[in-house]
Amino acid sequence: MDFKTFLKNAANVKPNKQQLFLLREMPFYAFVHFSPNTYTNLEWGDGTEDPAIFNPTDLDCEQWAKAIKAAGMKGMVLTAKHHDGFCLWQTKYTEHSMKNSPYKNGKGDIVKEASEACKKYGLKFGFYLSPWDRNSKYYGTDEYNTYYKNQLTELLTNYGEIFHVWFDGACGEGPNGKKQVYDFEGYFELIKKYQPNATVFNDKGNIRWCGNEAGKAPFAQWAVVPYELCPFCEKQTDGALMEGSIEGIYNPDTTIGSLANIMYSKGLVFAPAETDMSIRPGWFYHENEEPHSLERLFNTYLNTVGNNSTFHLNIPPMPNGKFNDKDIQRLKELGEKLNNCFGKVISEDAVISTDFSKSETQPTIKVKLPEKRNISFVELAEKIENGQRVESFILRAKDNDGQFDVEYYGTTIGSRKIIQLDGTICTDEFLIEVTGARDKVEIEWVKLY
Repeated sequence: MDFKTFLKNAANVKPNKQQLFLLREMPFYAFVHFSPNTYTNLEWGDGTEDPAIFNPTDLDCEQWAKAIKAAGMKGMVLTAKHHDGFCLWQTKYTEHSMKNSPYKNGKGDIVKEASEACKKYGLKFGFYLSPWDRNSKYYGTDEYNTYYKNQLTELLTNYGEIFHVWFDGACGEGPNGKKQVYDFEGYFELIKKYQPNATVFNDKGNIRWCGNEAGKAPFAQWAVVPYELCPFCEKQTDGALMEGSIEGIYNPDTTIGSLANIMYSKGLVFAPAETDMSIRPGWFYHENEEPHSLERLFNTYLNTVGNNSTFHLNIPPMPNGKFNDKDIQRLKELGEKLNNCFGKVISEDAVISTDFSKSETQPTIKVKLPEKRNISFVELAEKIENGQRVESFILRAKDNDGQFDVEYYGTTIGSRKIIQLDGTICTDEFLIEVTGARDKVEIEWVKLY
Protein backbone atom coordinates (compact mmCIF):
# COMPACT_ATOMS: atom_id res chain seq x y z
CA MET A 1 0.00 0.00 0.00
CA ASP A 2 1.37 3.43 -0.91
CA PHE A 3 1.67 6.23 1.64
CA LYS A 4 -1.00 8.47 0.12
CA THR A 5 -3.59 5.68 0.06
CA PHE A 6 -2.78 4.70 3.63
CA LEU A 7 -3.23 8.29 4.86
CA LYS A 8 -6.49 8.74 2.94
CA ASN A 9 -7.87 5.50 4.40
CA ALA A 10 -6.90 6.60 7.91
CA ALA A 11 -8.56 9.98 7.35
CA ASN A 12 -11.86 8.33 6.47
CA VAL A 13 -12.26 6.08 9.51
CA LYS A 14 -15.62 7.22 10.89
CA PRO A 15 -17.48 7.05 14.21
CA ASN A 16 -20.71 5.10 14.51
CA LYS A 17 -23.84 6.97 15.54
CA GLN A 18 -23.43 6.08 19.22
CA GLN A 19 -19.86 7.40 19.36
CA LEU A 20 -20.84 10.52 17.47
CA PHE A 21 -23.73 11.18 19.88
CA LEU A 22 -21.48 10.82 22.92
CA LEU A 23 -18.78 13.12 21.53
CA ARG A 24 -21.13 15.76 20.18
CA GLU A 25 -24.16 15.77 22.48
CA MET A 26 -22.96 14.64 25.90
CA PRO A 27 -19.19 14.55 26.29
CA PHE A 28 -19.43 15.42 30.02
CA TYR A 29 -21.12 12.92 32.35
CA ALA A 30 -20.94 11.71 35.95
CA PHE A 31 -19.67 8.60 37.68
CA VAL A 32 -21.16 7.62 41.06
CA HIS A 33 -19.09 5.17 43.14
CA PHE A 34 -21.22 3.68 45.93
CA SER A 35 -20.71 0.27 47.59
CA PRO A 36 -19.72 -1.32 50.93
CA ASN A 37 -16.38 0.50 50.41
CA THR A 38 -18.26 3.67 51.37
CA TYR A 39 -18.71 2.18 54.85
CA THR A 40 -15.33 0.47 55.27
CA ASN A 41 -13.29 3.49 54.11
CA LEU A 42 -11.64 1.36 51.41
CA GLU A 43 -11.20 1.70 47.67
CA TRP A 44 -11.25 -2.03 46.86
CA GLY A 45 -13.31 -4.36 49.04
CA ASP A 46 -12.54 -8.07 49.23
CA GLY A 47 -16.10 -9.41 49.03
CA THR A 48 -16.33 -10.60 52.63
CA GLU A 49 -18.16 -7.48 53.82
CA ASP A 50 -21.46 -8.03 55.63
CA PRO A 51 -24.27 -6.64 53.43
CA ALA A 52 -25.83 -5.26 56.62
CA ILE A 53 -23.23 -2.48 56.72
CA PHE A 54 -24.67 -1.01 53.52
CA ASN A 55 -27.37 1.23 54.95
CA PRO A 56 -27.86 4.66 53.33
CA THR A 57 -30.24 6.11 55.90
CA ASP A 58 -30.91 9.28 53.92
CA LEU A 59 -30.47 8.19 50.29
CA ASP A 60 -31.39 10.95 47.85
CA CYS A 61 -30.77 10.09 44.19
CA GLU A 62 -32.68 13.20 43.14
CA GLN A 63 -30.10 15.27 45.02
CA TRP A 64 -27.42 13.48 42.98
CA ALA A 65 -29.22 14.22 39.73
CA LYS A 66 -29.76 17.90 40.51
CA ALA A 67 -26.09 18.39 41.48
CA ILE A 68 -24.89 16.57 38.37
CA LYS A 69 -27.13 18.65 36.13
CA ALA A 70 -26.00 21.88 37.82
CA ALA A 71 -22.43 21.10 36.74
CA GLY A 72 -23.49 20.85 33.11
CA MET A 73 -23.20 17.07 32.90
CA LYS A 74 -25.64 15.15 30.72
CA GLY A 75 -25.66 11.68 32.28
CA MET A 76 -24.89 9.47 35.26
CA VAL A 77 -23.11 6.10 35.44
CA LEU A 78 -23.70 4.18 38.69
CA THR A 79 -21.47 1.44 40.12
CA ALA A 80 -24.15 -1.24 40.11
CA LYS A 81 -21.45 -3.68 41.28
CA HIS A 82 -17.83 -3.00 42.23
CA HIS A 83 -15.03 -5.53 42.78
CA ASP A 84 -16.50 -6.63 46.14
CA GLY A 85 -19.44 -8.18 44.25
CA PHE A 86 -22.16 -6.36 46.21
CA CYS A 87 -25.10 -5.56 43.92
CA LEU A 88 -27.10 -2.35 44.25
CA TRP A 89 -30.21 -3.94 42.76
CA GLN A 90 -32.54 -6.87 43.42
CA THR A 91 -30.57 -9.44 41.47
CA LYS A 92 -31.79 -13.03 41.28
CA TYR A 93 -28.30 -14.44 41.24
CA THR A 94 -26.63 -13.64 44.58
CA GLU A 95 -27.50 -12.89 48.18
CA HIS A 96 -24.58 -10.44 48.33
CA SER A 97 -26.89 -7.63 47.38
CA MET A 98 -29.60 -5.19 48.48
CA LYS A 99 -31.69 -8.19 49.55
CA ASN A 100 -29.58 -8.37 52.71
CA SER A 101 -29.15 -4.65 53.33
CA PRO A 102 -31.21 -2.92 56.05
CA TYR A 103 -32.17 -0.29 53.46
CA LYS A 104 -35.93 -0.56 52.90
CA ASN A 105 -35.85 -3.86 54.80
CA GLY A 106 -33.99 -5.59 52.01
CA LYS A 107 -36.39 -4.37 49.31
CA GLY A 108 -34.31 -1.44 48.08
CA ASP A 109 -33.11 -1.00 44.51
CA ILE A 110 -30.65 1.87 44.14
CA VAL A 111 -30.16 1.23 40.44
CA LYS A 112 -33.89 1.83 40.00
CA GLU A 113 -33.91 4.95 42.16
CA ALA A 114 -30.91 6.41 40.34
CA SER A 115 -32.33 5.65 36.89
CA GLU A 116 -35.69 7.21 37.82
CA ALA A 117 -33.98 10.33 39.18
CA CYS A 118 -32.06 10.68 35.92
CA LYS A 119 -35.25 10.41 33.92
CA LYS A 120 -36.96 13.03 36.09
CA TYR A 121 -34.14 15.56 35.65
CA GLY A 122 -33.38 14.94 31.99
CA LEU A 123 -30.17 12.96 32.40
CA LYS A 124 -29.11 9.79 30.58
CA PHE A 125 -28.45 6.73 32.74
CA GLY A 126 -25.73 4.10 32.57
CA PHE A 127 -24.03 1.58 34.85
CA TYR A 128 -20.71 0.02 35.78
CA LEU A 129 -20.73 -3.74 36.34
CA SER A 130 -17.33 -4.86 37.58
CA PRO A 131 -16.12 -7.98 35.77
CA TRP A 132 -13.98 -8.77 38.82
CA ASP A 133 -16.13 -10.24 41.58
CA ARG A 134 -14.31 -11.07 44.81
CA ASN A 135 -17.44 -12.56 46.40
CA SER A 136 -18.75 -14.94 43.76
CA LYS A 137 -18.01 -18.64 44.21
CA TYR A 138 -18.03 -18.96 40.42
CA TYR A 139 -15.19 -16.51 39.83
CA GLY A 140 -12.25 -18.24 38.15
CA THR A 141 -14.48 -20.80 36.36
CA ASP A 142 -16.39 -21.00 33.09
CA GLU A 143 -19.63 -20.76 35.07
CA TYR A 144 -18.78 -17.20 36.11
CA ASN A 145 -19.32 -15.83 32.61
CA THR A 146 -22.85 -17.25 32.65
CA TYR A 147 -23.43 -15.71 36.08
CA TYR A 148 -22.06 -12.36 34.91
CA LYS A 149 -24.11 -12.34 31.72
CA ASN A 150 -27.26 -13.09 33.71
CA GLN A 151 -26.62 -10.04 35.88
CA LEU A 152 -25.70 -7.93 32.87
CA THR A 153 -29.00 -8.92 31.23
CA GLU A 154 -30.93 -7.82 34.33
CA LEU A 155 -29.36 -4.38 34.18
CA LEU A 156 -29.81 -4.06 30.43
CA THR A 157 -33.50 -4.99 30.46
CA ASN A 158 -35.02 -3.64 33.68
CA TYR A 159 -34.01 0.03 33.86
CA GLY A 160 -35.04 1.70 30.63
CA GLU A 161 -32.66 3.21 28.11
CA ILE A 162 -28.96 2.81 28.92
CA PHE A 163 -26.56 5.28 27.32
CA HIS A 164 -23.22 3.93 28.58
CA VAL A 165 -21.98 0.61 29.97
CA TRP A 166 -18.67 0.68 31.84
CA PHE A 167 -16.30 -2.29 32.12
CA ASP A 168 -12.79 -2.16 33.49
CA GLY A 169 -10.16 -4.83 33.05
CA ALA A 170 -9.42 -5.55 36.73
CA CYS A 171 -8.90 -9.28 37.12
CA GLY A 172 -7.83 -11.42 40.06
CA GLU A 173 -7.81 -15.03 41.18
CA GLY A 174 -10.96 -16.91 42.10
CA PRO A 175 -11.38 -19.18 45.15
CA ASN A 176 -9.74 -21.94 43.11
CA GLY A 177 -6.63 -19.83 42.57
CA LYS A 178 -7.32 -19.40 38.85
CA LYS A 179 -7.67 -16.08 37.06
CA GLN A 180 -10.96 -15.45 35.34
CA VAL A 181 -11.05 -15.29 31.56
CA TYR A 182 -13.74 -12.75 30.71
CA ASP A 183 -16.10 -13.37 27.81
CA PHE A 184 -16.06 -9.75 26.70
CA GLU A 185 -17.28 -10.75 23.25
CA GLY A 186 -20.37 -12.28 24.84
CA TYR A 187 -20.88 -9.22 27.04
CA PHE A 188 -20.74 -6.93 24.01
CA GLU A 189 -23.26 -9.10 22.17
CA LEU A 190 -25.77 -8.72 25.00
CA ILE A 191 -25.38 -4.95 24.96
CA LYS A 192 -25.85 -4.90 21.20
CA LYS A 193 -28.99 -7.05 21.58
CA TYR A 194 -30.71 -5.17 24.42
CA GLN A 195 -29.24 -1.64 24.29
CA PRO A 196 -27.97 -1.08 20.74
CA ASN A 197 -27.64 2.68 21.27
CA ALA A 198 -25.31 2.35 24.26
CA THR A 199 -21.60 3.09 24.10
CA VAL A 200 -19.24 0.77 25.96
CA PHE A 201 -16.18 1.82 27.91
CA ASN A 202 -13.50 -0.85 27.93
CA ASP A 203 -9.90 -1.32 26.85
CA LYS A 204 -11.31 -3.24 23.88
CA GLY A 205 -14.49 -1.22 23.46
CA ASN A 206 -15.72 1.63 21.33
CA ILE A 207 -14.90 4.15 24.07
CA ARG A 208 -11.36 3.53 25.31
CA TRP A 209 -9.43 4.58 28.40
CA CYS A 210 -7.18 7.63 28.03
CA GLY A 211 -4.41 5.97 30.06
CA ASN A 212 -4.63 7.93 33.34
CA GLU A 213 -7.11 9.02 36.00
CA ALA A 214 -5.82 12.56 36.46
CA GLY A 215 -7.37 14.36 33.49
CA LYS A 216 -4.08 14.56 31.63
CA ALA A 217 -4.21 14.80 27.86
CA PRO A 218 -1.78 13.07 25.50
CA PHE A 219 0.40 15.06 23.14
CA ALA A 220 -2.16 14.58 20.36
CA GLN A 221 -5.61 13.13 21.01
CA TRP A 222 -6.58 10.74 18.24
CA ALA A 223 -9.82 8.76 18.00
CA VAL A 224 -8.43 6.75 15.07
CA VAL A 225 -6.29 3.99 16.57
CA PRO A 226 -5.01 0.48 15.77
CA TYR A 227 -7.74 -2.16 15.83
CA GLU A 228 -5.38 -4.44 17.78
CA LEU A 229 -6.06 -2.21 20.82
CA CYS A 230 -9.87 -2.17 20.38
CA PRO A 231 -10.81 -5.46 18.67
CA PHE A 232 -14.53 -5.11 19.42
CA CYS A 233 -14.75 -2.01 17.24
CA GLU A 234 -15.42 -2.22 13.52
CA LYS A 235 -12.16 -2.49 11.60
CA GLN A 236 -12.47 0.09 8.82
CA THR A 237 -9.14 -0.29 7.01
CA ASP A 238 -7.08 -3.32 6.10
CA GLY A 239 -3.34 -3.60 5.73
CA ALA A 240 -0.29 -1.93 7.25
CA LEU A 241 1.91 0.71 5.66
CA MET A 242 5.08 -0.76 7.19
CA GLU A 243 6.09 -4.26 8.19
CA GLY A 244 6.31 -4.61 11.93
CA SER A 245 4.22 -4.84 15.07
CA ILE A 246 2.39 -2.51 17.43
CA GLU A 247 3.33 -4.70 20.38
CA GLY A 248 4.04 -2.48 23.38
CA ILE A 249 1.63 0.26 22.37
CA TYR A 250 -1.15 0.74 24.93
CA ASN A 251 -3.55 3.45 26.06
CA PRO A 252 -1.01 5.28 28.29
CA ASP A 253 1.11 5.83 25.16
CA THR A 254 1.00 9.61 24.67
CA THR A 255 1.34 9.25 20.90
CA ILE A 256 -1.38 6.65 20.38
CA GLY A 257 -2.99 7.23 16.99
CA SER A 258 0.01 9.06 15.57
CA LEU A 259 1.37 8.05 12.19
CA ALA A 260 4.46 6.58 13.85
CA ASN A 261 2.18 4.02 15.54
CA ILE A 262 -0.69 3.39 13.14
CA MET A 263 1.53 2.68 10.14
CA TYR A 264 2.38 -0.71 11.72
CA SER A 265 -1.25 -1.62 12.42
CA LYS A 266 -3.05 -4.19 10.27
CA GLY A 267 -6.20 -2.07 10.41
CA LEU A 268 -7.73 1.00 12.05
CA VAL A 269 -10.84 1.67 14.12
CA PHE A 270 -12.61 4.72 15.49
CA ALA A 271 -12.38 4.59 19.31
CA PRO A 272 -12.48 7.94 21.16
CA ALA A 273 -10.85 8.28 24.57
CA GLU A 274 -12.74 8.76 27.83
CA THR A 275 -10.99 10.48 30.74
CA ASP A 276 -12.29 9.33 34.10
CA MET A 277 -11.40 11.28 37.24
CA SER A 278 -12.88 11.75 40.71
CA ILE A 279 -13.86 15.07 42.24
CA ARG A 280 -11.86 13.92 45.31
CA PRO A 281 -8.59 11.98 45.51
CA GLY A 282 -10.46 8.70 46.09
CA TRP A 283 -13.20 7.09 44.04
CA PHE A 284 -15.26 6.26 47.13
CA TYR A 285 -16.15 8.72 49.86
CA HIS A 286 -13.53 9.32 52.56
CA GLU A 287 -14.34 11.86 55.23
CA ASN A 288 -10.78 13.20 55.43
CA GLU A 289 -10.68 14.18 51.73
CA GLU A 290 -11.64 17.46 50.10
CA PRO A 291 -12.90 18.16 46.58
CA HIS A 292 -10.40 19.31 43.99
CA SER A 293 -10.19 23.01 43.21
CA LEU A 294 -12.46 24.64 40.68
CA GLU A 295 -9.38 25.52 38.63
CA ARG A 296 -8.30 21.88 38.38
CA LEU A 297 -11.76 20.69 37.37
CA PHE A 298 -12.12 23.44 34.77
CA ASN A 299 -8.68 22.73 33.31
CA THR A 300 -9.56 19.04 33.15
CA TYR A 301 -12.68 19.94 31.19
CA LEU A 302 -10.53 21.88 28.71
CA ASN A 303 -8.12 18.92 28.44
CA THR A 304 -10.90 16.39 27.81
CA VAL A 305 -14.12 17.77 26.34
CA GLY A 306 -11.95 20.47 24.78
CA ASN A 307 -9.50 17.90 23.44
CA ASN A 308 -11.42 15.32 21.40
CA SER A 309 -12.29 13.24 24.47
CA THR A 310 -15.11 12.77 26.97
CA PHE A 311 -14.94 13.69 30.66
CA HIS A 312 -16.31 11.18 33.19
CA LEU A 313 -16.29 12.91 36.59
CA ASN A 314 -16.92 10.84 39.70
CA ILE A 315 -18.86 12.13 42.73
CA PRO A 316 -18.95 9.66 45.66
CA PRO A 317 -21.99 9.67 48.00
CA MET A 318 -21.45 9.73 51.76
CA PRO A 319 -22.54 6.75 53.92
CA ASN A 320 -25.95 8.39 54.43
CA GLY A 321 -26.54 8.27 50.66
CA LYS A 322 -26.17 11.96 49.89
CA PHE A 323 -23.48 13.97 48.15
CA ASN A 324 -21.36 16.09 50.47
CA ASP A 325 -22.34 19.79 50.50
CA LYS A 326 -18.77 20.74 49.52
CA ASP A 327 -18.98 18.57 46.41
CA ILE A 328 -22.37 20.00 45.51
CA GLN A 329 -21.00 23.53 45.85
CA ARG A 330 -17.97 22.71 43.69
CA LEU A 331 -20.22 21.19 41.00
CA LYS A 332 -22.37 24.32 41.06
CA GLU A 333 -19.28 26.51 40.71
CA LEU A 334 -18.05 24.41 37.80
CA GLY A 335 -21.40 24.64 36.01
CA GLU A 336 -21.48 28.40 36.49
CA LYS A 337 -17.93 28.80 35.18
CA LEU A 338 -18.64 26.66 32.13
CA ASN A 339 -21.77 28.67 31.42
CA ASN A 340 -19.95 31.98 31.91
CA CYS A 341 -17.15 30.91 29.57
CA PHE A 342 -19.10 29.00 26.92
CA GLY A 343 -22.76 29.94 27.38
CA LYS A 344 -22.69 32.65 24.72
CA VAL A 345 -20.94 32.48 21.37
CA ILE A 346 -19.78 35.98 20.41
CA SER A 347 -18.90 35.12 16.83
CA GLU A 348 -22.29 34.23 15.36
CA ASP A 349 -22.09 37.23 13.02
CA ALA A 350 -18.51 36.47 11.95
CA VAL A 351 -17.68 35.81 8.30
CA ILE A 352 -15.75 32.55 8.04
CA SER A 353 -13.95 31.63 4.83
CA THR A 354 -11.58 28.84 3.87
CA ASP A 355 -8.71 29.18 1.43
CA PHE A 356 -7.53 25.90 -0.12
CA SER A 357 -5.13 27.55 -2.59
CA LYS A 358 -2.04 26.07 -0.94
CA SER A 359 -3.44 22.55 -0.54
CA GLU A 360 -6.58 20.66 0.49
CA THR A 361 -4.61 19.44 3.49
CA GLN A 362 -3.17 22.86 4.38
CA PRO A 363 -6.03 25.38 4.19
CA THR A 364 -6.23 28.72 5.96
CA ILE A 365 -9.51 29.50 7.72
CA LYS A 366 -10.21 33.21 8.23
CA VAL A 367 -12.62 34.38 10.93
CA LYS A 368 -13.60 38.04 10.42
CA LEU A 369 -15.68 39.89 13.03
CA PRO A 370 -17.60 43.11 12.29
CA GLU A 371 -15.57 44.92 14.95
CA LYS A 372 -12.92 44.24 17.58
CA ARG A 373 -14.07 42.05 20.48
CA ASN A 374 -12.49 40.62 23.61
CA ILE A 375 -11.85 36.91 23.07
CA SER A 376 -10.77 34.43 25.76
CA PHE A 377 -11.48 31.07 24.09
CA VAL A 378 -11.47 29.72 20.55
CA GLU A 379 -13.31 26.47 19.82
CA LEU A 380 -12.70 24.42 16.67
CA ALA A 381 -14.40 21.25 15.44
CA GLU A 382 -13.84 18.99 12.49
CA LYS A 383 -16.72 17.37 10.63
CA ILE A 384 -15.92 14.29 12.66
CA GLU A 385 -18.67 12.16 11.13
CA ASN A 386 -16.45 12.05 8.02
CA GLY A 387 -13.29 11.21 9.95
CA GLN A 388 -10.51 12.85 11.98
CA ARG A 389 -7.87 14.45 9.77
CA VAL A 390 -6.00 17.45 11.18
CA GLU A 391 -2.48 16.67 12.44
CA SER A 392 -1.31 20.21 13.26
CA PHE A 393 -2.38 23.85 13.04
CA ILE A 394 -1.44 27.40 14.06
CA LEU A 395 -3.84 29.98 15.48
CA ARG A 396 -3.05 33.64 14.75
CA ALA A 397 -4.79 36.85 15.86
CA LYS A 398 -4.53 40.25 14.16
CA ASP A 399 -2.90 42.87 16.37
CA ASN A 400 -3.28 46.66 16.38
CA ASP A 401 -0.63 47.00 13.65
CA GLY A 402 -2.46 44.62 11.32
CA GLN A 403 0.07 41.82 11.90
CA PHE A 404 -1.07 38.26 12.66
CA ASP A 405 0.63 37.08 15.85
CA VAL A 406 0.89 33.39 16.77
CA GLU A 407 -1.36 32.66 19.75
CA TYR A 408 -1.31 28.86 19.77
CA TYR A 409 0.45 25.88 18.15
CA GLY A 410 -1.98 22.95 18.01
CA THR A 411 -1.91 19.28 17.09
CA THR A 412 -5.22 17.45 16.66
CA ILE A 413 -8.72 18.97 16.55
CA GLY A 414 -11.21 16.12 16.19
CA SER A 415 -14.70 16.48 17.65
CA ARG A 416 -13.82 19.62 19.62
CA LYS A 417 -10.72 21.64 20.45
CA ILE A 418 -11.01 24.45 23.00
CA ILE A 419 -8.07 26.85 23.08
CA GLN A 420 -7.72 29.04 26.15
CA LEU A 421 -5.86 32.13 25.04
CA ASP A 422 -3.04 33.56 27.12
CA GLY A 423 -5.15 36.40 28.46
CA THR A 424 -8.06 38.09 26.75
CA ILE A 425 -7.27 39.26 23.21
CA CYS A 426 -9.03 42.19 21.56
CA THR A 427 -9.18 41.62 17.82
CA ASP A 428 -11.50 41.48 14.84
CA GLU A 429 -9.76 38.70 12.92
CA PHE A 430 -8.27 35.25 13.47
CA LEU A 431 -6.47 32.89 11.11
CA ILE A 432 -6.33 29.13 11.57
CA GLU A 433 -3.53 27.76 9.43
CA VAL A 434 -3.67 23.98 9.11
CA THR A 435 -0.07 22.88 8.65
CA GLY A 436 -0.76 19.19 8.15
CA ALA A 437 -3.72 16.83 7.64
CA ARG A 438 -4.35 13.28 6.41
CA ASP A 439 -6.92 14.31 3.78
CA LYS A 440 -9.00 17.31 2.78
CA VAL A 441 -9.75 19.36 5.89
CA GLU A 442 -13.43 19.69 6.80
CA ILE A 443 -14.09 22.15 9.63
CA GLU A 444 -17.57 21.92 11.20
CA TRP A 445 -17.37 25.14 13.19
CA VAL A 446 -15.23 27.89 14.65
CA LYS A 447 -16.67 29.56 17.76
CA LEU A 448 -15.28 32.46 19.74
CA TYR A 449 -16.07 33.09 23.42
